[in-house]
Amino acid sequence: MLGPTNTGKTHLAIERMLGHSSGLIGLPLRLLAREVYNKVVDRVGPDAVALITGEEKIKPANPRFWVSTVEAMPRDLDVAFVAIDEVQLGADLDRGHVFTDRILNRRGREETLVLGASTMRGMVDKLLPGANVVSRPRLSQLTFAGEKKLSRLPRRSAIVAFSAEEVYAIAELIRRQRGGAAVVLGALSPRTRNAQVALYQSGDVDYLVATDAIGMGLNLDVDHVAFASDRKFDGYQYRQLNPAEFGQIAGRAGRAMRDGTFGTTGRCPPFEQELVHALESHAFESVKVLQWRNTDLDFSSLGALSASLATTPTLPGLTRAPIAEDILVLEHAMRDSAVRDIANRPADIARLWEACQVPDYRKISPAAHAEMVVTLFGFVARDGTIPTDWFARQVALADHTEGGIDTLSTRIAHIRTWTFVANRPDWLGDPEHWQGVARAIEDKLSDALHERLAERFIDRRTSVLMRRLRENAMLETEITKTGEVVVEGHIIGRLDGFRFAPEATTGSTDSKALSAAAQKALAGEIDARAARLAHAPDSQFVLASNGLIRWMGEPVAKLLAGDNILRPRVKILADEHLTGASHEHVQTRLDLWTRTHMERVLAPLFVLGAAEDITGIGRGIAFQLVEALGVLERFKIAEELKGLDQSQRATLRKHGVRFGAYHVYVPALLKPAPRALAAELWALKHGDVDTSGIDDLQRLAASGRTSFAVDKAVSRTLYRTIGYRVCGERAVRVDILERLADLIRPALSWRPNAPGEKPAGAIDGSGFTVTQAMTSLTGSSGEDLASILKALGYRVERRPKPAEPAAAEPTAVDAGTETPAAEAVVEAAGEPVGDGETAPEVGAETAAEHVPIAPEPEGEGVEAQHEDPAADETPAEEIAADETTAEEAVTSPETAAEEPAGEPEAEETVEATPAESNAGEAPAADESAIEAPAVEATGDADGSAEAGEAGEAVAAAPAVEEPQFIEIWRPGRPHDERRGPKRHHRGGAGRRPGAQPGEQAATPDGAPAPADAPAPERVEARGDRPERNDRGSGGERQP
Repeated sequence: MLGPTNTGKTHLAIERMLGHSSGLIGLPLRLLAREVYNKVVDRVGPDAVALITGEEKIKPANPRFWVSTVEAMPRDLDVAFVAIDEVQLGADLDRGHVFTDRILNRRGREETLVLGASTMRGMVDKLLPGANVVSRPRLSQLTFAGEKKLSRLPRRSAIVAFSAEEVYAIAELIRRQRGGAAVVLGALSPRTRNAQVALYQSGDVDYLVATDAIGMGLNLDVDHVAFASDRKFDGYQYRQLNPAEFGQIAGRAGRAMRDGTFGTTGRCPPFEQELVHALESHAFESVKVLQWRNTDLDFSSLGALSASLATTPTLPGLTRAPIAEDILVLEHAMRDSAVRDIANRPADIARLWEACQVPDYRKISPAAHAEMVVTLFGFVARDGTIPTDWFARQVALADHTEGGIDTLSTRIAHIRTWTFVANRPDWLGDPEHWQGVARAIEDKLSDALHERLAERFIDRRTSVLMRRLRENAMLETEITKTGEVVVEGHIIGRLDGFRFAPEATTGSTDSKALSAAAQKALAGEIDARAARLAHAPDSQFVLASNGLIRWMGEPVAKLLAGDNILRPRVKILADEHLTGASHEHVQTRLDLWTRTHMERVLAPLFVLGAAEDITGIGRGIAFQLVEALGVLERFKIAEELKGLDQSQRATLRKHGVRFGAYHVYVPALLKPAPRALAAELWALKHGDVDTSGIDDLQRLAASGRTSFAVDKAVSRTLYRTIGYRVCGERAVRVDILERLADLIRPALSWRPNAPGEKPAGAIDGSGFTVTQAMTSLTGSSGEDLASILKALGYRVERRPKPAEPAAAEPTAVDAGTETPAAEAVVEAAGEPVGDGETAPEVGAETAAEHVPIAPEPEGEGVEAQHEDPAADETPAEEIAADETTAEEAVTSPETAAEEPAGEPEAEETVEATPAESNAGEAPAADESAIEAPAVEATGDADGSAEAGEAGEAVAAAPAVEEPQFIEIWRPGRPHDERRGPKRHHRGGAGRRPGAQPGEQAATPDGAPAPADAPAPERVEARGDRPERNDRGSGGERQP
């Protein structure tokens, strides 16, 4: 019977064989032989059927039917029926001579059936004259579908390539794009190939990637065959497939009465029109020549055997087959002297030839395979059997299931070799035992290889979900407590609030499959969650630091900037599953909670903004304070404060506003929760500003620190928003700055002859020294505290420390002693001032008279200006006087400190230049040091006693004490204030010693000196030069 694929030839052969009392059918592949064996067993039972292949034998006691590969067809069987499948393979250069021998020599007693392609019609007529040739048409149509991308191939497609590398690469791509593919290669063991085909046939995967092995009679549910290549290596060279080979493979598409298609994909060039027409019409060129090799061999000698193998055919249409692998092994063995010595009898020569036919599954090298064959022959010829210990060691080397696909494939190739050896009936002492051992190892390795292939090329989760979706079945869905969505036992993603996040996927189709499964599984869960959220209490909602609103820990919305900074918009975080009324209910509930949360945390701002009793200028200040979220720099509203009367101040104080020396703020909003919310609102309003440090700032502010180091990359406005002010290298909480001003104010206001106790840090009535209370309050000392004071507008002077009585109260900071007042300050610094703390405000209002205000730098977009924060309480006469004085001098604190008697000389010492200081005591010390060696050099040996007495006198002299200095801080220009143009001062008249240019000397009653007062002697006009701290150690200027 001849005809194209899908004509039912193999099915007819099975039916005809079962119609006889006995039969034998030869098939081209082990896989196909196993498939036919299973079908026959289903019909007649396992006791009546035997399976014979080179590597597997299933032989019951009295079988009636034999299923075998063509190479392994028993020669001594006398059966009623014989069938040989795919006889067109007789033209194959490698295996063709075997098929030709079976066509010519194997016959059944009653019937012989030859099955093949229509191209064998002429050769059958030549070789089998008188044979009844029956042709059958194809049961379905095969049409060309053109070229398609791998990602666009239809379901139930087989992609054909011609190397393992190509097969694996295509399978990887199909997995990423379509969920997975099964693979079929000739190098796989039959068990692995069967398992891979079962994956495809069951629908777990919709794609099969294979070599041309699928063209040999495998019955697969394939609708489309796509050629990814048109060239293959035939054992001798790379060549293009001929039309008949294309037709054999393309014919796998469409089985029984279902039509099929074929086409190209990947890098395969387009098919020519002639080839397409030949494939669709199954019109191929007839086979002209079959391969032949002599099977009537002469074993009388090695030379005779070699000569008989070289015999040429005599029948027309046959040609001697190329030198095959077994002949090459024989030639290698004949060159071995040990083999020639052993193979000197026909039986030994026949056994040598039998050993040479062991297949080279390992594919290490021809020489390695030939050496193994020689070793096997030596064991069998000398000892009769292969040593059990040696064979066991060889088998054990392959008995390992770890490793990847290539490693397992190599081990399977090795064990297949030993399985073939074990199936030789007389090569081992207990062949049945070793057949079972080798088969068990091969099965174990095959299962492991199948698992590795499935893990690498199949996404089981996606394939199962896609199959269930196609079946339109109810999906078994579960949502765990952690939010994982489990469908049909597979985790497909997480449900975070109202958004479904698929598991990490590798392809767009995988993601689409998961989304489709989620949409079908989560339809009811999303609506249920929306209903629960709509009725959830406020305690279940939390506003995170990144602006996310979390409901029971899951993100459900985020805040967006609104028209009013205190009224942000709410955007629900949900995908397309939340729609309609459910979406509206969630939006309404979240809007209500957000409004309630804002009004509760920032309640003073809402009260301040809605207060009807605040009018006039107070209303403008309240508006700015609300816009600044409760903390406003005083210098920014200095002009407004000048026009604010006491009744308006009282009204603002009643609503929680405090007027400090540096800030106008609401103390109740300096707690961590209001400041954190204020920072988030500020970040929303200024979305174009880098807010990367907002989390760190909120954490530092919530820790209760009074100050911490400044990050230069963070905006100063953001520091102010969280309730801190940048002062040099430190950020200090605004209420702490006001308390620092409360500590400094008494020291600056003190006069030497004033009644009462001298305040801590007071020095001369116009300056102060740093106290323990100040360092404890700000949480900083040394350079950090100095940077804070400089940023606040103070300048430092260094002068020799005056001698004080032992009982005098220390003014400098003593590290080992902490006064009770300092302890009280430290205890009070931990928390911001509460709403009821209004007592210090009176002093704070007066603070501007003594404490300079440093405005923010120009970098923040505010023009730097030096405003007096207490100018609003200054009488009009004083304002006018200030304006008059401003023409001649730079404005400094309005109330000058009274100078104590004798202080001008000390000031003059501080003003000394480095040159004057260096001319003091230091050079004199140098001269005495130089003269000492000279005295010693002029002495003689007899004067040693006198020298000793002189040394004792020098040692008895008292050591010169190092002078001690103190740092005095005085009000002055803020270090970060922009300096105006340099003014020309006429003579500096009216300045007191040590004062800044333009500052008048104070009269004994504290009033400024008149402008025409005579200038004190030895006063030096310094202009804007900074104070020098590098003076010499002497307390007096040198002449």
